[in-house]
Amino acid sequence: MTRIDDKFADLKAADKKAFVTYIMAGDTDYDTSLEVMRGLPGVGVDVIELGLPFTDPVADGATIQLAGQRALDAGQTLKKTLAMAKAFREDDNTTPIVIMGYYNPIYSMGVDKFLVAAKDAGVDGLIVVDLPPEEDSELCLPAKDAGINFIRLATPTTDAKRLPKVIENTSGFIYYVSMNGITGSAAAQADSVQPEVARIKEATDLPVVIGFGVKTPEASKTFAGLGDGVVVGSAIVERIGRGDAPADVLAFVKTLADAAHS
Repeated sequence: MTRIDDKFADLKAADKKAFVTYIMAGDTDYDTSLEVMRGLPGVGVDVIELGLPFTDPVADGATIQLAGQRALDAGQTLKKTLAMAKAFREDDNTTPIVIMGYYNPIYSMGVDKFLVAAKDAGVDGLIVVDLPPEEDSELCLPAKDAGINFIRLATPTTDAKRLPKVIENTSGFIYYVSMNGITGSAAAQADSVQPEVARIKEATDLPVVIGFGVKTPEASKTFAGLGDGVVVGSAIVERIGRGDAPADVLAFVKTLADAAHS
């Protein structure tokens, strides 16, 4: 059992949905990013996705791309991202942390070295969007052996033939991408998401969390209600990028969390 497993079990027992946030590590700089991260549990965040900045983020829209570039410009690295997770753990040993990014930086560090460092830093899960199930031996299975969840994305184009392969070695939760496209693009549509989430839940007992295109408290409430939780990223990252103070960013996050939990 990881902190992610424990969190979703606790939420289910309390009949609550999960509110998951994404922030980019090191955006706009290390200290600002860590201050926002440390404040997230206090405003109702159940799971933190910590973005790993990368130069070629093909699954991300302009908002996350710019956040990654700001972080890289400020000197953020994979090592600093793990250090950030470890610093967060000094005050919080219960909130799950999921590293979300791309394989290249992990490959460059070395999978074995990365997993040891991630475990030591208190990381609970990984979302590595450019590693398909056919490459599970690269990172997914070693992560599973190390006691770290490997969370995979399902999308509107994940058909009945493909879905079992996507689920096969996934643990923690399934991240359902609510639309065809990149992060921060058009608003998600509940009518199209509901039947897809129902289809996934028929195939797995894992929690299904819905993300991409969720930007407002109203949408947070709606999409949390369609699955086991909701993810908001770009709407929060936008506020960090335009220079909002961490307290103001966290106040906005609270409105999203309150809506998801209502």
